[in-house]
Parts: sequence; structure tokens; C-alpha cells
Amino acid sequence: MTSTPVETALARVGGIRGLVYSALPVTTFAVVSAASGRIPATAAAVGVAAVILVWQLVRRESTRPALWGFAGVALCAGVALVTGQAKDFYLPGIWMYLGLGLLFTASILVGRPVVGVFWAWVTGRDSTWRGVARVRLAFTAATAVMAAVSWVRFVVQYYLYDTDQDGLLAAARIAMGWPLMAITLPAVLLAVRYAVRALPVQTLSSTAAGDQPVFGE
Repeated sequence: MTSTPVETALARVGGIRGLVYSALPVTTFAVVSAASGRIPATAAAVGVAAVILVWQLVRRESTRPALWGFAGVALCAGVALVTGQAKDFYLPGIWMYLGLGLLFTASILVGRPVVGVFWAWVTGRDSTWRGVARVRLAFTAATAVMAAVSWVRFVVQYYLYDTDQDGLLAAARIAMGWPLMAITLPAVLLAVRYAVRALPVQTLSSTAAGDQPVFGE
């Protein structure tokens, strides 16, 4: 059975299980930090990330998300240890949200919405989708939703970071993970489904068959 574009994209980040794994070290740090302080929390977060990495390797799951996840947690932990402030564990993530917000917004302004570009890359299609106004609009709307979510995450969490509200910052990082993802994912799904239905049949069939695209750049 051929995988859908969404299934392919999820597979690249480790699937739903991979998304859950990515939240566990952050949650661990937040809980342990509140109870025992920065150093035990840092050790616990890295320990959980290491256990997840080993577990995925043992199960022979996709190693790329596992390695990136561990590297991300290690980076956050390293920043917190170097600066001596527990709240700095969240700083790389805050700047990541800023970067994503800028990326999504810029992609819309230049007429290459990230959701559409990523969809084309995952499915092996060319850029002819940009020539179909309805499809471009759908991908632009989905990218705008992701941009808005990224900006909200950055603004809220940076404010809490800047005002030294560590407890609320930890809560915000957790609360703004899965709940906001539940908003963005349906938008992306709708855009992809609309694109598949709206694109010319010739483009879909020729690309899926591995032939040269019917429509040029």
C-alpha cells in the first residue's frame, strides 16, 4: 500500500511515537526542575533522551529523529549548565520558534509557502503546484497557520523567559506543544488533500509514475 504524503512526512520525524518521544525530555526537565533544581533536572532530561535513543535503536526505528532529538536535548542541557540558569534550558527552543516564524512568513512573502515546498519534496513532485492558484492559496493558508503558531510560541515564551517566570515558562512549553500541533496538523492535512484533488491529473499521474513532469517550471 502506498503511503500518503502525511504518512511519509510523519515517518521522517519518527511518526506519532517520535512526536511523543520529543516531548518527554522537556516534560521531565520541567517536573524535576520544580522539585529538585537545575542540575538534577538537566541530568534527568538527558537521561530520558538517552533512554529514548537507545530504545529506538534497539527497536531499529528511524535513527535520524532519535539522534536529532538527543542532540537537541543535550544542547538545551548544555546551555542551562553553562549559564547556570534553569530557564536557559528553554532558550534554544525559543529561538527556534523565532526562526520558524521568520521562515514561514518569508516563504509566504516570496510566493513559496513552506508547506507546499515540503509537500512537493516529500512526494517527489516538481514545483508546478505553484502555477495553480487554488493550490497555492491552500498551501499559503496552511503555512500562515504554522507561522502564526510559531510567532505565538515565541512571543509568549520569550516574555515568560525575559520576566523570569520559570514555572510558567515550563508550563507554556508543555501546553503549547501538542495542543497547538492539534491546530496546525488539520490545516496541513486539509491543504494537502485539496492540493491532491485540485492539481491537474496529468501532473499527478506523470510524477507518480516517475516520468518527466508534463508542466514546466
